[in-house]
Order: sequence, then structure tokens, then C-alpha cells
Amino acid sequence: MAISFIVYDLIFLVAFTLFVIVFLYTHRKNLEKEGLLYLYRTKLGLKIIDRIGRKYRRTLKVLSFVSITMGYTLMAMIVYMMIKVVYFYYAFPSIVRAIKVPPLIPLVPYLPAIFKIDFLPPFYFTYWILIIAIIAITHEMAHGIYARYFNIKVKSTGFGFLGPFLAAFVEPDEKDMAKKGIFPQLVILSAGTFANILTAMFFFVILVLYFSAAFTPAGLIFNTYSYAQIPISEINNYEMLNGTFVSFNSNKSGLLQNAEARSLIAANLQQGLTEIKIKNNKSYFIDINLVEINRQSENESVILAYYDSPAVREQLQGAIISINEVPILSREDLQRELEKYIPGQRVMITTQIDEGNQQNYSIVLGKHPLNENVSFLGVGFVSQEQRGVFGKVSKMFTAFKSSSTYYRPAFDGVSIFVYNLLWWIILISISVALVNMLPLGLFDGGRFFYLTVLAITRSESFAKKSFTFMTYFFLFLLALLMVFWALAFL
Repeated sequence: MAISFIVYDLIFLVAFTLFVIVFLYTHRKNLEKEGLLYLYRTKLGLKIIDRIGRKYRRTLKVLSFVSITMGYTLMAMIVYMMIKVVYFYYAFPSIVRAIKVPPLIPLVPYLPAIFKIDFLPPFYFTYWILIIAIIAITHEMAHGIYARYFNIKVKSTGFGFLGPFLAAFVEPDEKDMAKKGIFPQLVILSAGTFANILTAMFFFVILVLYFSAAFTPAGLIFNTYSYAQIPISEINNYEMLNGTFVSFNSNKSGLLQNAEARSLIAANLQQGLTEIKIKNNKSYFIDINLVEINRQSENESVILAYYDSPAVREQLQGAIISINEVPILSREDLQRELEKYIPGQRVMITTQIDEGNQQNYSIVLGKHPLNENVSFLGVGFVSQEQRGVFGKVSKMFTAFKSSSTYYRPAFDGVSIFVYNLLWWIILISISVALVNMLPLGLFDGGRFFYLTVLAITRSESFAKKSFTFMTYFFLFLLALLMVFWALAFL
């Protein structure tokens, strides 16, 4: 589906580009060039903006305080995130190399495919056009609605063209706006980002409703194999392996974090696993390219190694769909089904590798490491939830589905296409809202910051100097970010 749709998407890209060229040529009398942008001004939407701005004054008055509060919240979040990202690129170059994407690269169609980013769904040109239309129009209309609410003339609306790339704009009368107080200007400036957040919330509700209708639980996803902590001193062939490990000091909490990180080893089975033996002659398996030594104390070092389990021996992959044709939809289903068998019995396990591709495994169940009378498959489940405020927000936004459940699309191709579109609308709406509140001259957040300092100090000179300082400070952070990204690959 993905390959065939890319062909249609590219055809749509070419057709849309030709349409833009023809449109710009036939309407060239109404175009104005500003830098690299061509602006097409129109009166389209002015009546709607005027009607909403004048008719719903009570509602808009209440929302104006919410909008300003949201503006300050988003500005604080983006400043914190910016500093956090710079630190992340400095402190974790190995993860930066794995992500591959330059921090300043624009979000363009096919970006996830080009950089082979597994944690992002595909991003097509069709998505881009639809999302820009939704986000840009609501963002700019919100500016215009509040301009009319404060009796500021809106001279025009329109679209900006940079090749096939689009932007929308609403043009309030700058002289009228400058005559208003600081509060009205803050409301108008923050209204766009507030509209983006409302858009994200609206489409999140749509996403939840759509997901429940377009997907059904069909399997169980495991993200690691069962593993144990093995003292280095217990490994018989450690001398052969010595020198391939990466050592680092860690406390118990660090050990837990490293254990979570090792759950990603299951995604690298193509590299192969190395068998190790400990002094009681038991076998374990490690990925020699990824294993690390954890130092629990000065005298004790351990590694995390997989049990010698049927899942490891057979390199079981994919979501578990059934065991002996009995559907497996949860961890409880898996445990309940395995309890029906004793060690040594053979079972047929069906897994879903990817959309439309299943695989059957004929597996002899092993003995559980802690109880030899209990059957053992050897799959594991490690939570990879993020910590802190952003982790809680992420958990809240994914609460409608289980991370360990495989969901089968009800409508082949369409279900995933629409789901990813809704996901991107939400993500980009929030991203645009955050970035737009950066205290930089390019964004609404720049003047928002300037007016805030002016309101506090009543000094235009100090406000201008503060605004200039923040602009250069964030440009410095962006430059630093690119430097750390480049150094990660050296």
C-alpha cells in the first residue's frame, strides 16, 4: 500500500505544483512579492471573521484570558524544551546518531522514509497540504476574529506561495492595532496558537472515536525477551568477550534505566545473538554489539542477558496472534494459554510481522527459570514510558489504546492512512503552537515577549533590548544545537 500510494502522492504533488503555477500566472495582477514569498490578497473570509468577532463577544471575552494564559504557558514550555534539547544533543551523542535527523530540518513529505525514522509514521505530501490548510486557516482566522473583537480593521486575507508550499495570512491594520492597549495586542498575538491547541484537542477527540471504529484488538506485542542480571565473574567465556563491552558507573536507578534501554535489543535480531555460559553451565544470550556492563558497586559488575528460552532460540518476532489457533489479545490471554501446557510440549504460535504478513512458529516450550514445572516461552514486556511532565502528557494522549496490543485495521490501507493523518494534524498543531511562541522576531512570540516586558517595566528602551537579547540568545541555541548534532557524527 505504502509504495503504491507514494506514486499517487507524487502525481498529486506534480499536479498541485502545476496548478499553483497556473494560478499565480493567471492572477499575477493580484500578487505582491515579499522576499521569496508571493502574496495573494483577497477579501475571502472577512465577513465570517467580522460576524464571529462581533456576534460572540461574551464568549470571546472569556476566551481572551484563556488565550493569554495559553500563550505564556506555551512560551515557558518551548523555552524549557529548547534548553532541554540542546543539553540532550550535548549529553547523548549516541542517541543523536541513531535519530539521524538534523534538528533544524523542516518537516517535509517523505522525511520519515528518507531518514528511516521508525518512531514516526509516514508523512506524505497529501498530508502536508491538508494539514497546512487546517492549521494555517484556523490560526490566522483566530488573529482576525480577535482583531475585529477589539474593533481593529482587517484589511485582507490571503495565501502565501513559496513554490508548492503554502501559507495563509490575515492582515489587520497595523496602525489601528498599535493604538490599542497592551492587553488587546497580547490577546490577538496569542489567539493563533490558542486556535492551534483547540484544533489539536478537537482532532484528538476525532482520533479516539475513529480508532475505536477502524481498529480491533488482534494480538499481543512483546518488546523484549525475558532477561536476567548475570555477574561478570560467573561467565565462563568472559575472557573471549572482554573488551567488547562498554563499561559505565551506575547506581540502582541507573541500572533500571539501562534495563529499559536493553529492551530495544529485540529490534536488532538481524545482528545475531552470542551465547554465553556461566559456571553452573547454564546458557544465556547477549547481543554483543549492544550489551553494556552495569556496575552495581565497586566490586560487583553485571550484564543483562536473555534466558536460554524457546523465544530466543527461534528468534520469535512480531505480535503474537494465536497459540494453537486460540486468539491471544492480552498478557492475561498469553499466561492463561501457556498454563494449559507443560514444559516439553510443542505449540504452534502465529505472529503478525507487518500488515498482511504472518509467520508460524512450531515451538517446544521450555522450563521456567524459577519453576521447572511451569512452561516457559521467554517473551518480555518492559515499560518504555517517559518520565516527567512530558511523559505524563504522552501517557494521557495514548491512554485510549494499549501499547502491548496489536490492532488490526478494519479497512485495509484506509484505516492506517486516516489514522496517521489525524495523528499528524494533532502533532503539528501542537508543534506550530509551541514554535510560534518562541520569543523571536520571526514569530508571534517575539512581539508577545516584547509587550510583556513593556507592560512590566513601562520602558520601551528596556523592552527592545530584552527582545533583542532573547532573539540572539535563541539563535545562539539553534546554532549550538547544529554544532552538537554535527559533533555527534565525528
